[in-house]
Amino acid sequence: MNIRPRDAAIHGSQPPLSRGSRRTFIALALAAAIPVLLLSGWVATLMAQQQRDLARNAAVASATRVAERVASDIAAQIAVLEAEAASATLDRPDLAAFYAEAERLRQAHPLWETVELAGPDGAQIVNLLRSLEEELGPTSDRQSFDAVVQTRQPVIGGIGPAGLISGKRLVALRVPVIRDGILRYVLSVRLATNAVSSILRDAGAPEGWVGTIVDADGNTIARTRAEVEELGHPANPALQAAIRHAPNGFYTGPTLEGANVEVVYRTLKHTGGWSVHFGMPVATLNAPVSRSYVVLGGGSFVSIGLALALVGLVGRDMAQRRAGEQARFSLALRSSEEQGAVAAEAAELGTLRWDTVARRVTGSARAAELLGWRAAAEGRDSAVDADTVLQAVEPEDRGRLSEALRRSLAEGTPLDVEFRVNRLDREPRWVRVAGRVPQLHEDTPDGLIYGVVSDIEPRKRAEAERSALLRRLGEAQENEQRRIARELHDQVGQTVTGLSLGLKSMERLLARGATAEAGRQMEWLQALAGEIGRDIHRAAVDLRPTALDDLGLREALATLLRDWSQRHGIRADLECLNEATRLPAAIETAVYRIVQEALTNVLKHARAASVSVSVEKRTTEMRVVIEDDGVGFNVEDLRDRSGSDGQAKLRLGLSGIRERLSLLGGTLTLESSPDVGTTLFVTIPVPHHPEP
Repeated sequence: MNIRPRDAAIHGSQPPLSRGSRRTFIALALAAAIPVLLLSGWVATLMAQQQRDLARNAAVASATRVAERVASDIAAQIAVLEAEAASATLDRPDLAAFYAEAERLRQAHPLWETVELAGPDGAQIVNLLRSLEEELGPTSDRQSFDAVVQTRQPVIGGIGPAGLISGKRLVALRVPVIRDGILRYVLSVRLATNAVSSILRDAGAPEGWVGTIVDADGNTIARTRAEVEELGHPANPALQAAIRHAPNGFYTGPTLEGANVEVVYRTLKHTGGWSVHFGMPVATLNAPVSRSYVVLGGGSFVSIGLALALVGLVGRDMAQRRAGEQARFSLALRSSEEQGAVAAEAAELGTLRWDTVARRVTGSARAAELLGWRAAAEGRDSAVDADTVLQAVEPEDRGRLSEALRRSLAEGTPLDVEFRVNRLDREPRWVRVAGRVPQLHEDTPDGLIYGVVSDIEPRKRAEAERSALLRRLGEAQENEQRRIARELHDQVGQTVTGLSLGLKSMERLLARGATAEAGRQMEWLQALAGEIGRDIHRAAVDLRPTALDDLGLREALATLLRDWSQRHGIRADLECLNEATRLPAAIETAVYRIVQEALTNVLKHARAASVSVSVEKRTTEMRVVIEDDGVGFNVEDLRDRSGSDGQAKLRLGLSGIRERLSLLGGTLTLESSPDVGTTLFVTIPVPHHPEP
């Protein structure tokens, strides 16, 4: 059978791509290649710069951490030394008693090499490295000594020369001993540099970094490399020039080993000019950035060539595509109104047209529902008098709505007003009207406002609940402050009064020469002072447990449960199902406060004999279970009833726990039955990379 040419064209293979289609394909390929090349180079550069910034930020964090730690330790030592300077043994003076008291302090502070007492002329009177009977020479490091004599303020010296008695290079902390406005002595403690060195080594600096701590004169106090050789020697000129120029910042210079480094440094507060420095090798720091610039330059060169080819192809096709694009734009314009209506319906918004001149309001069915008038048939707009709409508005809000309409028309500003709409046999509903005055043309009448109506009742209800919760939390905080104030007044205040009366009694005994009775009185006063310290420590722990910051969550919870059990006679157990690892501070604080609040609820309401707390750190979450064997309660009654004052307080405690969990994205599940006990299940998400 013969096949005609037309049939062959119909049944044969498809014709090849036209010339215009091939140009389009090539143009698309070039257009895709150009941004890929540029993006790859830009991403490489950005990642390299981010890597460099991360390294710099790590150095800043290490320097800041070391600076804060060293400054804190030095401040603590100064505080102890100032307390010793106020000792009564220096009033007389009683050097033997002062020697014994200073020896006890040195044994309590392992980093203290010696305690020295010198006169204003610099001659040593007491040095714990020698007995009281031995002849002592002048004090060393006269620069810091003279500063105390001149300023009568505590002074932190730099690293001094090898001492004549100790044979070591130590750091001097000095405070004045002033009696009746006269400088009687200068009390000094000589610190070993081991603590400063350990803080520097534990900063977590990467391999190859060089860390240094120098005093105000630029002498090395601690160093991560060659510390023994450089201890007490002047640092390099670049370091000294930097600390003379500014207390904090960056500088570049060679290390003592000859490597070129970029250094971040921080001056320590209240240390007389000490500073900490972390040096990062410049070659290692800048190598990724240099490589990324090469990649970016090559990609840019190739992209320029591709862009020139793309311009030629696009120029030839631009005229042909203009007509088709114009048609598509026209189609999009015709469908815009329909798309807007669909979007408003999906967002559950109502549309309206408010004519303030004709006093007519036209709106969609959703707008009629929200504003409280009867709508027309489904899907059609309806119109009512403006007075009808205003009558449906809560009387207190009508003036605000009218004023917002007037201001929008007079000033041309957008309309945005929230008000309540009355509904039959139901609570008023909060709605929001947002709109604007249309651009006026010759055929556009005056007094028109176009807008949308939205239902904001859930948001307003949530805001009201949150305000009520914040008010209750404020009351709870005030009650807690009142409790602490009462404890301080009732316990510490009474004990201090007893201490004052005891001191007066001992004064009378000493005046009569009754030494034995005065000794017994002294023992009683010491016990009373210890009780004051314990009361103040307990109040401080209630405010902020130091174990939570120093030892972590596990030890803090163990201390809390132990003290709580001893204080109230209720057995409390703690079970930790994982290794003791530090969590972000916000999570540790939240878990501690949640357990503390739960124990308070148990004490007030449960009448329990035992409480158990279980803490488990999982890969992505923290789980806490708190269980007691108390009287329990009906969970539905707690949720539904406003009830007695006790129930209200219990709900407030649970509200505080839920508020803490909401800030961390956590959840609380409560299980309880009468005469069975209560169990709280707490879950808190944990980030993959917790804070250090």
